[in-house]
Amino acid sequence: MPTKIEKDSHTGTETTGHVWDGIRELNTPLPKWWLYVFLATVVWSAGYFLLYPSIPLGGHYWKGLWGYSSRGDAMAGVAAIHEQHAAAMEQIAKTPIADVEKDPKLMQTALVAGRITFANNCQPCHGQNGSGRVGYPALGDDVWLWGGKLADLETTLTHGIRSGDPDARVSQMPAFGTDGTLKPEQIQQVADYVGIWWGLTGKDVDTKAGAAIYAENCVACHGEKGEGNRDAGAPPLNSKVHLLDGTRASIVAQVTHPQMGVMPNWNTRLDPATLKSVALYVHSLGGGE
Repeated sequence: MPTKIEKDSHTGTETTGHVWDGIRELNTPLPKWWLYVFLATVVWSAGYFLLYPSIPLGGHYWKGLWGYSSRGDAMAGVAAIHEQHAAAMEQIAKTPIADVEKDPKLMQTALVAGRITFANNCQPCHGQNGSGRVGYPALGDDVWLWGGKLADLETTLTHGIRSGDPDARVSQMPAFGTDGTLKPEQIQQVADYVGIWWGLTGKDVDTKAGAAIYAENCVACHGEKGEGNRDAGAPPLNSKVHLLDGTRASIVAQVTHPQMGVMPNWNTRLDPATLKSVALYVHSLGGGE
């Protein structure tokens, strides 16, 4: 409850007359510099509200006397970046992919464009940095079904695999078990033989029958030593890198009723310069030939 106004005995300052729990409030005015700064901020805010977008107006807003837009600034920046790279991308489109790799400036632009495009389009299947997933090949190793040279990668990206494109990569493995070409016992024997390369078959297992069946049915595509055949799109079987998994069961399943994936033909979605950029980026991951 207010009391009479009096001077504080310690500071000599008048009190406001208010007392809380025996504590008297001093009537100390704000410093003038603080008051002037406060008034200046009020004037500044009023000007800011007038010049820049500020007040919601129903479904719209006050756009300010200067018509400034942070979104407009951002889009202008994006446009400027695109303009800077447009000339380089145009040059990449005109330059053979092997020559792009020899030009440091073009290569830098290509790798940036390739990395971004890969992350947006390829990473969901092939994994971050081309690490691969079960059923989707790793792109950072040195085992290639169709070849890992720049021209090979560009062709695969452009036309795809079993994509329906007239120039798509196409291979077909017979379903030896489903069509009855091999009996279940023979498939098991072939699995024993292939399992030697995979480190799955022990030395005590007799693989002579499997070797004979392999020679009669598989050599034409996969080679005598399981080295594969890129012209036929037949994977090497003597590799420890596997598309599905490295188990004996996967060998049996693949011989019985093979799984064959599809990769899109990116020429309908990406321009030539971007396709080259992705090929260069994939090649740079470490597994390119």
